[in-house]
Amino acid sequence: MASLREFRKKIKTVKSTQQITKAMKMVAAARLKSAQSRILQARPFAVKMRDMLTDLAGRVVTGDAADLNLFPHPLFARHATNKVGLLLVTADKGLCGSFNTNLIKKAGEFIATNKDKEIHFFIVGRKGRDFLKRLGFELRGEYVQIFGNLSYKHAEIIGEDIMAAFQKDELAEVTVIYNQFKSVLQQNLTAEKLLPVERPAKILSDAQTDFIYEPRREDLLAALLPRYVKSQIFRVLMESYAAELGARMSAMDSASKNAKELIEALTLRLNRSRQAIITREIAELVGGAEALS
Repeated sequence: MASLREFRKKIKTVKSTQQITKAMKMVAAARLKSAQSRILQARPFAVKMRDMLTDLAGRVVTGDAADLNLFPHPLFARHATNKVGLLLVTADKGLCGSFNTNLIKKAGEFIATNKDKEIHFFIVGRKGRDFLKRLGFELRGEYVQIFGNLSYKHAEIIGEDIMAAFQKDELAEVTVIYNQFKSVLQQNLTAEKLLPVERPAKILSDAQTDFIYEPRREDLLAALLPRYVKSQIFRVLMESYAAELGARMSAMDSASKNAKELIEALTLRLNRSRQAIITREIAELVGGAEALS
């Protein structure tokens, strides 16, 4: 049986751990409030941007409209190749439950599905980068330690790299894997096609709207498409960051509760051991007294 000193040492250690987990939970909660507010502001912009581009792309046609021959922007191109791209968004740190594990598992499924293809990896977050490097994969782009000061410039850098690879290397498509934030307790593991940009389902005519375009629709579409891709990447980064904070809050809350239960169990064992020692000492004193009488 462990000594009283060992029990007290274990209790002290668990209490120190509990203080750390509580502090991490409070920090994550404070940051989550700001991140959640940014997401709520960014989602409507991303949705309207997609709707506007879909509408505009449906009006920019060349040749026979029946063939849906759209304005030939490179981001619309569909390349007949075995090259694909993967943008994996993980966290830089652990202690957030199964957040990184689920993302890496999903990336593993993507790799297995496309094992006969040449995959170009673009990895956000240290956890995903370290995992793929351990497996021996060569990374086309790696972006770490950006969530502490996340801004649109990070999305611009990532977007420029991905769009350049898509056009220069003629990737068939680029898929993004990330955790979409729903609530503190719920994050949806999501895989979306980022490139090529989806073509509209049908051609629209000027008679269906009263919009007047300045500059030309072709010039406007060419200028907005790269911004649209970058805005989608920025939304993905913010969603992932908020989901990470939510997962960390949940994990630290569970850890704090487990630490409390462990402290109670160790305290009970300490008291029982101390009671047993006292009882044994009393029995020895009584036995000694009886022996002397």
